[in-house]
Amino acid sequence: MRTGFLGLGVMGQPMAVNLARAGIPLVVWNRTVERATPLRAAGATVADRPATVFDQADVVFLMLTDGSAIDAVLHRGSPEFAAMVADRVVVHMGTTSPEYSRGLEADVRAAGGGYAEAPVSGSRKPAEAGQLVGMLAGDSAVTARVRPLLAPMCHDVVDCGAVPNGMLMKLSVNLFLITMVTGLAEAVHFAGRHGVDLPTLLGVLDAGPMASAVSRMKARKLADRDFAVQAAISDVRYNNELIAAAARSAGVASPLLDVCLDLFRETEAQGLGDADMAAVVSAIERRTAFTSAPPLPSPPASPLPSVPGRP
Repeated sequence: MRTGFLGLGVMGQPMAVNLARAGIPLVVWNRTVERATPLRAAGATVADRPATVFDQADVVFLMLTDGSAIDAVLHRGSPEFAAMVADRVVVHMGTTSPEYSRGLEADVRAAGGGYAEAPVSGSRKPAEAGQLVGMLAGDSAVTARVRPLLAPMCHDVVDCGAVPNGMLMKLSVNLFLITMVTGLAEAVHFAGRHGVDLPTLLGVLDAGPMASAVSRMKARKLADRDFAVQAAISDVRYNNELIAAAARSAGVASPLLDVCLDLFRETEAQGLGDADMAAVVSAIERRTAFTSAPPLPSPPASPLPSVPGRP
């Protein structure tokens, strides 16, 4: 099958490289053409516009920023959109609201195309290693065509049923990820403020029942103050907002997530939107600074005005 890939960002670039290295005939596009250089080196064809990708591919993967980016790139709502997606399979691998994905599926199918969701769990390093987990949803005839193409990018692909169950699964997974990494950041901050030896803390965490690939990676980044991006603060904030909106629409309480959303927004406001999600510790540190600051002196009491006829 001829395969296309749109969106070569932090995640998309290594995912597409793995497709090309697997020998899959691949044509790619990215708004910033420099991001396509490793793909050209890996044997992929680099297109000058998205329509060229659809002209040359049977299945097209989308790893774009959000729904607005997808709509703009695909010219959704125009005759050009219908011409591009007709007789093609569109695979949405990014993260959007479940409602958006359901609507995109309806539009693609109305234009004569096929549609599947395949959002992934993992950050840049698992993407580079082809060790992502794919959450595949859609019509069974479509997902059967898509599944083999996910193998170079994912070590496991889970069938989630109909659209938008893949997106709902991704949001559920990300809720746990966000609260876990934020809790880890707070634990490392707490230990550091009490003078606990951080390498010893990392060893205890690594030896205990809560250890995971994420805890090992993020704890080391926190201890080293290494905020080189694997999953960016801005992206995590965006995901956090999607999950919070989905919770509200279903009347579901999300108290931990809501606190995390405040912290990620505060971190982004500090100018750290492009830093790794572990940098959320900066917002916690800032709150500590305010908490530990000495109280402001009270202003001097103003004398009471004199009232004629009263002592």
